[in-house]
Amino acid sequence: MRIVLALALMLAACSKSSDVLEELPNSSLAGAAREDVPETRLESTLTRPVTIGEDGPRLDACGAMGQAARVGAKGLAVRAAPFADAREIARMGDGDRAWVCTRSLDQKWLGVVIAPPPPADNAAEPADCGVAEPVDRKQPYDGPCLSGWVSSAAIRLIAG
Repeated sequence: MRIVLALALMLAACSKSSDVLEELPNSSLAGAAREDVPETRLESTLTRPVTIGEDGPRLDACGAMGQAARVGAKGLAVRAAPFADAREIARMGDGDRAWVCTRSLDQKWLGVVIAPPPPADNAAEPADCGVAEPVDRKQPYDGPCLSGWVSSAAIRLIAG
């Protein structure tokens, strides 16, 4: 029985292991050409929705209000996921407000729901994003306002 097991292990060790590397698309290990793969990281195609309700069913869906601070002329990039290479979906200007709903594990990114600008004539109420009241459970934000991820260094907490 030991001989059969030893022979099976030796035969398995003799298999051509380079087949696996050749099967990998665009692998530099396999020597394949890097056809249409951009030099950015793969996360650029990923999206991660902002989670609301992390503070429980008795507190607001988003626990704080923040304001973009010292973001410069270009503004603060709002991204589809908490990665520097994630797709940019909008920009926040200096002083723009957003509800802070969640954080990334490394604390470098905040998941925000961007507050709509107040009406110019102050006659109408701004749109309700639905995050200033409790929700039953943690869930991805699926409301009328724009949501995304911003650098935590550029948001100053002003309420919450």
